[in-house]
Amino acid sequence: MDSIFTLLHVVMAIINFSSTNGTVCSLQGEPVYPLLSKDGDIIIGGIFPFHRTWEITEASYMVKPSPLNCTSLDVRALQFSQSLIFAIEEINNSSSLLPGVSLGYKIYDTCTSAAKAVRMAMALVNGNENSTLNEQCTKSAQVQAIIGETSSSASTAIAKSVGPLSFPVISPYSTCECLSDKRKYPSFLRTVPSDYYQSRALAEMVKQFGWTWVGAIRRDDDYGNNGMAAFTKAAEQLGVCLEYSLPFIRTYSQEKVLRIIQQIKSSTSRVIVAFVTYWDLEILLNVFYEHNITGYQWVGTESWISDSTVARLDKHKILQGAIGLAIPDTTVTGLKEFILDINPLKSAGGAIFTEFWETLFKCKYSVHNELKHTTVCTGQEKLSEIENEFTDLSLLPIFCNVYKGVYAVAHTLHNLLGCTQTCPAKKQPDPLTFLEHLKRVRFKTKEGEEVYFDKNGDPVAKYEIINWKTIEDQHEFVTVGLYDSSFPAQNQLIMKMGSIVWAQNTDQLPVSVCSESCPPGTRKAVQKGKPICCFDCIPCAEGEISNMTDSIKCEQCYQDYWSNQHKTECVKKETEFLSFEETMGILLTAVSIIGAFMTIIIAIIFFRHKNTPIVKANNSELSFLLLFSLALCFLCSLTFIGRPSEWSCVLRHTAFGITFVLCISCVLGKTIVVLMAFRATLPGSNVMKWFGPPQQRLSVLAFTLIQVLICVLWLTTSPPFPFKNLKHYKEKIILECQLGSAVGFWAVLGYIGLLALLCFVLAFLARKLPDKFNEAKFITFSMLIFCAVWITFIPAYVSSPGKFTVAVEIFAILASSFGLLFCIFLPKCYIIIMKPEMNTKKQIMGKVK
Repeated sequence: MDSIFTLLHVVMAIINFSSTNGTVCSLQGEPVYPLLSKDGDIIIGGIFPFHRTWEITEASYMVKPSPLNCTSLDVRALQFSQSLIFAIEEINNSSSLLPGVSLGYKIYDTCTSAAKAVRMAMALVNGNENSTLNEQCTKSAQVQAIIGETSSSASTAIAKSVGPLSFPVISPYSTCECLSDKRKYPSFLRTVPSDYYQSRALAEMVKQFGWTWVGAIRRDDDYGNNGMAAFTKAAEQLGVCLEYSLPFIRTYSQEKVLRIIQQIKSSTSRVIVAFVTYWDLEILLNVFYEHNITGYQWVGTESWISDSTVARLDKHKILQGAIGLAIPDTTVTGLKEFILDINPLKSAGGAIFTEFWETLFKCKYSVHNELKHTTVCTGQEKLSEIENEFTDLSLLPIFCNVYKGVYAVAHTLHNLLGCTQTCPAKKQPDPLTFLEHLKRVRFKTKEGEEVYFDKNGDPVAKYEIINWKTIEDQHEFVTVGLYDSSFPAQNQLIMKMGSIVWAQNTDQLPVSVCSESCPPGTRKAVQKGKPICCFDCIPCAEGEISNMTDSIKCEQCYQDYWSNQHKTECVKKETEFLSFEETMGILLTAVSIIGAFMTIIIAIIFFRHKNTPIVKANNSELSFLLLFSLALCFLCSLTFIGRPSEWSCVLRHTAFGITFVLCISCVLGKTIVVLMAFRATLPGSNVMKWFGPPQQRLSVLAFTLIQVLICVLWLTTSPPFPFKNLKHYKEKIILECQLGSAVGFWAVLGYIGLLALLCFVLAFLARKLPDKFNEAKFITFSMLIFCAVWITFIPAYVSSPGKFTVAVEIFAILASSFGLLFCIFLPKCYIIIMKPEMNTKKQIMGKVK
């Protein structure tokens, strides 16, 4: 709707068709005339900003405002115009393109005003600029297409106004991404790439340099605001943050400019991305120098990075080392010479030529008294003797875009008019038909460059990466890379990093980050209330790793793995078990073997003295069986050492349970024998016949079989098995034997405890019997040690971690075994070896009364 209202407003302001009989035209308002023009069969319009500004007058709202009085000639518009004229003259002189059809041109000045740009566009669309009151209306003198404008804001206004009329507009230099929207600007095309690609190329370039914290200055118009919005979006996707994005335009007040300066001074970023034009930099460079804003790394757009005028303005080297994107260097044979030949301008438009000449040579044709110190123009000045913006053709690739636009119109006309050797018709096609064919045109320039438009009316985006190098106090533009949107995504940006010179003429890549990169082993945690580029580096938790820089999260290691010391990789968890190689395992093994060896030595001593009274008096058969079981107890502890396996887990608990029951059964048998022996001495007692050697053997067998039965039930229902304990220690795996059935394990221990308790009680009852005849007090003491060991074993076993659980169990086995061995057999060995005179029947019977 906005475009329709704008269109109606401007059309009514320019011309009003009052139809008394349908054939009379009535001109309303002031007529507008082109600055440069040439007749032809078909006219191509041109709209360029010949002047940079206009005189500001106060609007009284009482009288009609006077037309804009444009001031400050911009010679670049003349270079654009020369390029358009060159293309038209070349086509008119061609025998293969539009033969027999002459092209003309009408070129208007917009004075950098969007409103005036719309008015000039409507003048080109409507024609009849010479119509007078009540003159007959003839065919509209509209042009075929408009080449221009160079400013995105002006192009936006023009395209929005003429779009509903399907009137083609081809811009050589308006890059705003917004103009690619065909719903709003259906008739707009351009020969310069869209900022959609430039913004992404800049973001990729900034990211590749490692700058994640940058500032930005943008021109406060459609070009700057839309371009910076596209850059911000692309940068955020790549993890680049903007510390600030400051708007600026040359009409800003000093107060606004000072706020911009203060913002930059207080910032921490060292890189500035500038979406501005060379007009803006004319002011900014001086302001930056006044406030000592130097040493920043500048990143520029195609609007100024390859502009020699900006390089000359940068007298204080503020932009030293700047890097950015430029339109690829393109040449058209003869164009450079034609632009510098000013004779076509002289013949095409006298008034503008005079102003151009005065601006170019800084002189005046007519000098008044107040300007008596001004140089008088002679008309004989030579262009070769001066060096200024007009002779500087650093923007020749942009001028070539004008050339391509004109040729796109010509090739479309050539196809529509059915031209071969000659054109059978010279009738101007209607705008809609022409626009549809123009969108599909595809041709090659005489240099072989292919020109066509995509679905959005844009060309293929190609940029050169330009770096400013200071040589002999002068800036020079050096190509250090390339960006081509037609390449695969990973190959679109190519740079020669070693060739780049950075800010302050150094070869050291500047650093511009909010937070230093997080090394491997840490993760990023965004600081509260700040952009994602400002973060703290948090070390990964135990069992987690990050193996790359700037990781956003730590990865959990797999179950059997754990993080290394630096949290950079997962390593196989250390496995812990009581092995034969470690000190504790060696000591326990040695003690076990020593115990077994001592048991064998005692057995040998007893065997060699088996016929002595002290051996015979204490039931030698049970004594040898007890020694055998003790040897097995010492040796069964070895099954607890080493890597747990299925057979070792089953063997260790069953061997322990059965051998200890065998041992306690023997001790219990010896205790009962002592009691029975003294009962037998009583008159009339025949108790010994009920507990003789066969009964003793049977009792030991019976007690042991009960334990065997418990073990069989345990092993058949839920046997012990090797198990990886991952819960007790996070950083290592404990290899242990899982009990399988806890009931089975505690039943085995409980049965041993029951026998030991029974043995202790019986021995306690027999403790006061004559010393020489029984072992009651030794058995009592041994059972006291045994019970104490196993009672303290229970809490120690439950609370001990890892391999120490096994060590506690082995210690309990060895301690109780040594207790039995020493308490029961050591006193007898002492008598046998050290006091043989006491090893007689008389001595043993001596105290019996």
